[in-house]
Amino acid sequence: MKALLHLNLGPASEAIFAKATFPDIVPVGESDWDRFYQELADTEVLLHSLVPVTKEIISRAPHLRLIQKIGIGVNTIDLNAAREAGIAVANMPGTNTQAVAEHALGLMLAVLRKVGDLDRALRTQDWVPSTAAKEGIGEISGSTIGLIGYGAVGQRLAPVLAALGAKVQVWSRSMQGDGHAEAIALDKLLSTSNIISLHVPFTPQTDKFIGREAFAAMRPDTILINTARGELVDEAALVEALQQKRIAGAGLDVFHNEPRPALAALRASPNVILTPHIAWLTPQTLARSFDVITENCRRLGAGEPLLHRVV
Repeated sequence: MKALLHLNLGPASEAIFAKATFPDIVPVGESDWDRFYQELADTEVLLHSLVPVTKEIISRAPHLRLIQKIGIGVNTIDLNAAREAGIAVANMPGTNTQAVAEHALGLMLAVLRKVGDLDRALRTQDWVPSTAAKEGIGEISGSTIGLIGYGAVGQRLAPVLAALGAKVQVWSRSMQGDGHAEAIALDKLLSTSNIISLHVPFTPQTDKFIGREAFAAMRPDTILINTARGELVDEAALVEALQQKRIAGAGLDVFHNEPRPALAALRASPNVILTPHIAWLTPQTLARSFDVITENCRRLGAGEPLLHRVV
C-alpha cells in the first residue's frame, strides 16, 4: 500500500518514516508539486500535514482511499470533495498534545521574559540593554493565565502552569474546570488574565474569535499565545493592539494564509515571538503518528473501521 507524505522533513524525521515496511511511505517536499502529482497518481493514502488538500488534488488522485491527517485539525482538507469522491478522512488526536503544550509554555516564557527582544539587542548593541527592554519582564509564578479551550492540550498545560505558581482559569463551551483550573466566563477571563493562550479548534464560530473587542477587554500587561489555529485571531487587530501597547506581547505559532502568511507587520511589532507552525513537530510526535498511520493502513487494507475517522 503506497502512502504519500507531503511534508518537508529533516534527516532525523526522515529516519522515522524510512523504517516503515508497511505502508510504503514516499516523502515529497511541500513545494515539489511536479513530483507530488506524479506520485499521487497511484497513491492510496495521502499523509497530510499543513499544505491544504484541495478539490483539485483530490480530483487528480484516482486511487486515493484515505487522507490521513498528521495532527488534529482537518480544516485544511476539502471534506466535501473527499466525501463526494468516497475518500475517507481520519485524524490522530493526542499524538501531538505533549509537544504543543510544551511549545505553548515555551512561548509564554519567551514573551514574558522578552527573550526575542533581548537576544536581538545583545547581537546589535552593548551588553547592557535599554531601560525599556528591561521593563515588563515577569514570571509565570503569581500570574493569572487564561486558557481559552480546555481539551487535551489545555488539560496537559494547566497542571504545569499551576505547579509553577500560576493561577489558571479556563473558558470552554463545556464550562468545566478541574483541580488545576477554574472555569469562568469569557469576558472575565479576557479582563483578568496576564497571559491568554488559545486552545480551541477553528470553526465558523471561532473565526477571528479574538478581535478588536477582545483586545479592548484585555489588560495592558496581557500576553497572547496562539498554538491552535491562525484564523482564531484577527491579525490586523492584533498588530494594532501591539503597536498601540494595548497588550504587552504575543507568541504565535500559527497564522492566516499558511504556508505564506503576511508577517511584515507582526515582525515589526514589539515583543513578539514567531515560529512557523512547528509546535507539534517533534520526533516523539512523529513516532506516535507513525504508529497511527501503520494501524490505519492495516485497517484500510483489512476493511476494518478506521481510527479517528472524520469522513
